[in-house]
Amino acid sequence: MHTAGSQDALAHKGTLRIDLLRVGLATAMILLAPLVAMQFTREVAWSGFDFAVAALLLAGVGLACARTARRIAHWRPWRRFAAVAALALAGAGLWLELAVGVLFNVGS
Repeated sequence: MHTAGSQDALAHKGTLRIDLLRVGLATAMILLAPLVAMQFTREVAWSGFDFAVAALLLAGVGLACARTARRIAHWRPWRRFAAVAALALAGAGLWLELAVGVLFNVGS
């Protein structure tokens, strides 16, 4: 016999699996762009480490956005958009910093 708490836990596992699948597929599709570009030009030269860092960053930000959107589903739409956009912009800023070192010269 299931209790209400166990049903919530099962529902949470189901949504987590769906979020992981969506984020994983989106990450793979985004990382296909530099992989294909490397086949046609020497200007794109990513190492395995570059792909690993990009995958970790994309998957982490994507999962954070997906889970945050689910947790704040009761908020007004513009607030939900602002919260998820703030996470996405933070991820984009980190990507930019790692790529070219705009502020702290960490990247490249």
